[in-house]
Amino acid sequence: MRKAFKKTLNNFKQILPVIIGVFLLMSFVVSVIPEKFYSNIFSGNKFIDPLLGALLGSVSGGSPITSYILAGEFLAQGVSKLAATAFILTWVTVGLIQLPVESLVFGKKFAIARNVASFVTAIVIAVLTVATLSLI
Repeated sequence: MRKAFKKTLNNFKQILPVIIGVFLLMSFVVSVIPEKFYSNIFSGNKFIDPLLGALLGSVSGGSPITSYILAGEFLAQGVSKLAATAFILTWVTVGLIQLPVESLVFGKKFAIARNVASFVTAIVIAVLTVATLSLI
């Protein structure tokens, strides 16, 4: 039990600087991007907007609670439901900023595979969600 605890503690000590760097980078990205940036780049195109939303969400990254607030702001600024849904799904599930930590902990191959699968799945789920909402 002591051996496992020491090994875990040593692993945590190795990962801690990377985790701190990732949080600092995430905070920087979120604070640098102006509020109106997102509403200006979405055109309303049903094919481009979800892809663009997913790309931006992948790069931004954040917490689930924040994603709901962001989605509400997007919709209020005229961003399509497809783009907002794809954005918040990838915001939470895809983490390009967190990729170094994830690669360190789980391995590079797994981290990349998980992020690619999450990206593709997020776009599919966004389309299905908006299609389902249009039926209601």
